[in-house]
Amino acid sequence: MENKRKTYTSTDVKRRYNDKVYSRITFSAPKDLVADFKQKCADIGVSQAQIFKEAMQKFIDDNN
Repeated sequence: MENKRKTYTSTDVKRRYNDKVYSRITFSAPKDLVADFKQKCADIGVSQAQIFKEAMQKFIDDNN
C-alpha cells in the first residue's frame, strides 16, 4: 500500500505561524454597539478586522 503525502496544513502549523506573525487585541463594548457594527460591516461588505486595521493605521499616521 502506498503512503499518501498529506495535502493539508495542520492546525498546529497554522497556529504556530499565527502566533509568530500576529498579536491579539481584546476589548469589551456594549452588545448593541457590537451588533450594529457587525451588521454595518456585513451590509457594506467589509471585514470587521479591516475596519480595526485601518483605524489603527490612521491613528498611527495622525499621531506622527
